[in-house]
Amino acid sequence: MRRKLVAGNWKMNGLKASLPQVEAIAAAAAAHPGVDVALGLPATLIAPAVAVAGAMPVGGQDCHANDSGAHTGNIAAPMLVEAGAKLVIVGHSERRADQGETDADVKGKAEAGHRHGLDVILCVGETLDERDAGQAEAVVTAQIAGSLPDGADGAWLSIAYEPVWAIGTGRTPTEADVAAMHGAIRAKLTDLLGTDAASKLRILYGGSVNGANAASLLACADVDGALVGGASLTADKFVPIIEAAASL
Repeated sequence: MRRKLVAGNWKMNGLKASLPQVEAIAAAAAAHPGVDVALGLPATLIAPAVAVAGAMPVGGQDCHANDSGAHTGNIAAPMLVEAGAKLVIVGHSERRADQGETDADVKGKAEAGHRHGLDVILCVGETLDERDAGQAEAVVTAQIAGSLPDGADGAWLSIAYEPVWAIGTGRTPTEADVAAMHGAIRAKLTDLLGTDAASKLRILYGGSVNGANAASLLACADVDGALVGGASLTADKFVPIIEAAASL
């Protein structure tokens, strides 16, 4: 039985003034031990957040495939670890689009995170044009094939499906669409890894998840949790999603 994982991605938000929100979210995580809860924070906030997060893991939103080098402005997995991070998000659609990251780039980053003991959330997803063209499943499964790190294992890796057109827009696919895509992802993982290994990987849904729709989305087949953007910035909005996961 795969435990639900509710992970927040704060993106380029969060200063030390936000630490009380981290503390409140951590308290909710402690109150619902049947659900795994984590936050992906800006690199500058990781160390101070770790100091108030208790047992709730805190992580980064990206890492470089190399451990060090002439890569101005990037952050390496060992740096995240030194700051206290326990996980890293890689391949988010905003980085694939804004920074031109390829599947090969994402694979290298996932492998770097794992090499240094970080759990990894690997993001995939299609654009609205790709969905309207009937290419959604082909695009997403191709991203998985190209991005999946060597040695992929559910002990440290989760896949996050985020339809690009639903991120931050308030639009969400139908529950049937979500279940269909998660089923396609599970089938692709089975092709690549075998039934036993694929059955242990969690597949998260992301894209305008909030307290009102979390329970229905999390109840969909093969949805093992959520990667939450804007609604993870405050405890008032994020805790209901944790509670929805705990109710299932």
